[in-house]
Amino acid sequence: MYLASILFRALPGEAEGISFLDFIRNTGFGQTTPGNLVMIAMGLLFIFLAIRKEYEPLLLIPIGFGMVAGNMPYNPELMPIGYQDPGSVFGLFYYGVRSGLFPPLIFLGIGAMTDFSAMLSNPKLLLLGAAAQVGIFLTLLGSLFLDFNLKEASAIGIIGGADGPTAIFVASQMAPHLLGAIALAAYSYMGLVPVIQPPIMRLFTTPAERAIRMKPSRQVSQKEKILFPIVAFIVTAFIVPGAIPLLGMLFFGNLLKESGVTRRLAEGAQGPLNNIVVILLGFSVGTTTLAGTFLTVSSLKIFAMGVVSFAIATASGVLFAKFMNLFLKGENRINPLVGAAGVSAVPVAARVAEMEGRRADPKNHLLMHAMGPNVAGVIGSAIAAGVLLSVVK
Repeated sequence: MYLASILFRALPGEAEGISFLDFIRNTGFGQTTPGNLVMIAMGLLFIFLAIRKEYEPLLLIPIGFGMVAGNMPYNPELMPIGYQDPGSVFGLFYYGVRSGLFPPLIFLGIGAMTDFSAMLSNPKLLLLGAAAQVGIFLTLLGSLFLDFNLKEASAIGIIGGADGPTAIFVASQMAPHLLGAIALAAYSYMGLVPVIQPPIMRLFTTPAERAIRMKPSRQVSQKEKILFPIVAFIVTAFIVPGAIPLLGMLFFGNLLKESGVTRRLAEGAQGPLNNIVVILLGFSVGTTTLAGTFLTVSSLKIFAMGVVSFAIATASGVLFAKFMNLFLKGENRINPLVGAAGVSAVPVAARVAEMEGRRADPKNHLLMHAMGPNVAGVIGSAIAAGVLLSVVK
């Protein structure tokens, strides 16, 4: 009876009750805006693509559900539950994004599950990973043309590396107000690599080029695998100190894997720890896509530049592989499809190269070859981020 009294009538005196209409106004139904519905629908679309089309479900499901949760309407004065509200649970999750904590932990897991053998067995594939980073710097210039300042343009440009953690890390340091849009664009396009890349790969290659068979990779010794993360970190750290948080964790994770004596730590880094961070990172990114701040002209420009950057990065890798073939003969030639894997979306870009190669020749397997520029792209995007952090910030 008391509950009914406070819902349907106001209590007399100074301590007034809550009318039924006030109750409705304070529910999500009373706070809903068209923007909320648009963003919730977008989140549901991400979940659909992840489940039905299997487009990077480990990324799109946490992001999509985070978008739905973050855009559920509420009254912040009565219920401070959003990521921007001090002390809220979503705010605590978001701290890992805003502070730059989550990206290095993701790199630790990537390093612990990455095999650099394909790149070490054929070092020239490293050049393809570097070539694909052209997308970062051309996107930076394009963003400046669209009236973003230098720091904002630098953060947007990292989307071209197809590396979500790196994009988040740079955005948190240089353009935190654009973090939600940049993170969502980076992770969305990482998930849509199987859709974006194939048409570009076919456009810049002939059927004969797509059917090129590459010679088998040489066997890489365990000693090489152990020395690589140590030497590579020392060299890159001296050259690009700004990349130390990302590359340090990447090579540390790889050393845990290859040393042979820290298997439990490597399994923890690539398994439970990585899974937890991916869940929190993806969900937190989704909750930042508030309709009021996300559905803006700036966000639309960022998404447009994201598509352009992926296209440029893919085309750059393919065209540079064709350029290298001018100087290579016979079995030393490179299948240009492998160049598209120079973006650092590991291992999805390598799988796309494999699928496109098998369409041209069902018996041609490019996956292991494509992993070379693919892991090189991870290193390349982190180095590019370090350069921008050192020079621009």
